[in-house]
Amino acid sequence: MAIRLPPLPSWSAAGIATFVGFGGTIPLVIQALTNVGATVEQAGSGVTVLCLGIALAGAALSFRYRIPVVLAWSTPGAALLAASTTHLSWAAATAVFAAAGIMMIVVGVTPLFGRLIARLPAAVASAMLAGVLLPFCLNLFRLSATHPVLIGGLLVVFLAARRKVPLYSLILVLGTAIAWTGLRGELHAPPPGAIFGTLLPEMPRADISTLISLSLPLFLVTLVSQNLPGLVVLRSAGYEPPAGPLIATTGLATLLAAPFGAHGVNLAAITASLCTSQDAHPDAGRRWLVAVIYAGLYLALALFAPALVRMFVSLPPAVIAAVTGLALIAPLISALETSLSTPDERDAAIVTFLATGSGVVFLGLGSAFWGLVAGGVALTMKRLLPRPAS
Repeated sequence: MAIRLPPLPSWSAAGIATFVGFGGTIPLVIQALTNVGATVEQAGSGVTVLCLGIALAGAALSFRYRIPVVLAWSTPGAALLAASTTHLSWAAATAVFAAAGIMMIVVGVTPLFGRLIARLPAAVASAMLAGVLLPFCLNLFRLSATHPVLIGGLLVVFLAARRKVPLYSLILVLGTAIAWTGLRGELHAPPPGAIFGTLLPEMPRADISTLISLSLPLFLVTLVSQNLPGLVVLRSAGYEPPAGPLIATTGLATLLAAPFGAHGVNLAAITASLCTSQDAHPDAGRRWLVAVIYAGLYLALALFAPALVRMFVSLPPAVIAAVTGLALIAPLISALETSLSTPDERDAAIVTFLATGSGVVFLGLGSAFWGLVAGGVALTMKRLLPRPAS
């Protein structure tokens, strides 16, 4: 029997999804890993194992359920880690990743926990995410005081691309930033190191305050901003994804990959929409092959992850900060829209947003945790003190 290869649109859809998912946010992931204690080599290990987790778990789920399960790394989780002011050892950081993965497994396999998490208003979770993203976007415009041409040029490219070719806006911004750096003679050769993917294990060492401060917010932003939208994308494409097994498997992939530096493997949303549409494959029953192609491309990226990490590390800090800020504008818009969509929960959302965005650290716990506390207090007061009847 002849083997039927997927049609050309399946390959192009998987290629574009990989290009957008990896290229658009890799600077943020590297910034996040180095901010929580990783060396360049350990960041390379982290990106390598993230790509492996995305590839292997995604291909396995797609083959098992015959639906296009597209995975990605946690972009909002990376933003949370990059914004953290808590000083971590790399061993403590890997414990944070592992704990977040365990929480995701518990939600996936325990219906009760899943229902409890579902009761957390999306407005509060999204407000916490918006507070995490805000400082990066503000820093973009602060940089305009010292780098006006760079910031102005990237902003024009970003806005024009968002109007005409929104799918490629971040890739165009990244290409423009690299070209600008090269024209100014600031594009230096990457530091020497491994070319091919390497895995450097680190024994996780738990720190209670760090686990409370970072693991819970990391778990929540990944669940609410990645896994749940990923399930919605699959349902919108006409599939019935088994939510529990899919969420538990992403948690297991995170847990297994955490000692090597993976901060979060989860369902994709934007890139998944590219691989689940009718344009990717006319036969919905065979569209899972698009996700398998996507997984194969991430395996190829894992092979060269350390070299890619060193290339981005060699870029000037202002360029990395500018690209990161622009990359997070769209997620910030989405988070703000969700956080303010329910009028009765706006008070809770705004105090969550402001507390998280403040960057406050108290009792060794970061602002994302205190943002959730502030939102929880506001929600409790709303229930205890109902509005008077008009």
